[in-house]
Amino acid sequence: MDSESGSRVNAPARVRVRRRTDRDLGACVRVLAETHERDGYPVNWPETPGAWLTPASLVASWVAESDGRVVGHVGLSRSGAGDAAPGVWSARTGVGVDATAVVGRLSVAPSARGRGIGALLMARAVAEARERGAHPVLDVVASDVAAAALYERLGWRLLGTVEQEWGPGRKVAVRCYAAGS
Repeated sequence: MDSESGSRVNAPARVRVRRRTDRDLGACVRVLAETHERDGYPVNWPETPGAWLTPASLVASWVAESDGRVVGHVGLSRSGAGDAAPGVWSARTGVGVDATAVVGRLSVAPSARGRGIGALLMARAVAEARERGAHPVLDVVASDVAAAALYERLGWRLLGTVEQEWGPGRKVAVRCYAAGS
């Protein structure tokens, strides 16, 4: 407490997770750009980042807000042709890929990290997938060890590592995860 004003000094800002609106897209692109500059995610910067955050397969998305400012984003999508995790999960469980929901497009502004924002966003996406009767899965570039560590801390199970074709003559190793029970 500040002795003169009675107010908290350096109090942590409250974080709120809510559905993303169209008005949030510019702020989400800003967070994504900061993430790309700091961490190289996404590996290939999209020509139209707003469209990348809003794929046709998207069923829901959320933002994290701190002090009225968007500081994070996550989406939940139906399985698509480029998603490795649903196929790996399906092969392991014998259940069709249509029983999965893909968690993706997770980014947290570098200035807002270390406050559990990624975990809050992931929890919201997992809850929505389960409400829809789907099993949450995701894939992450194998070289993104920080993201893999987050997922493992949150109880996600590594299903395996596979190679994906990301363009002519370009293969990338991705780690496939499924949410824990």
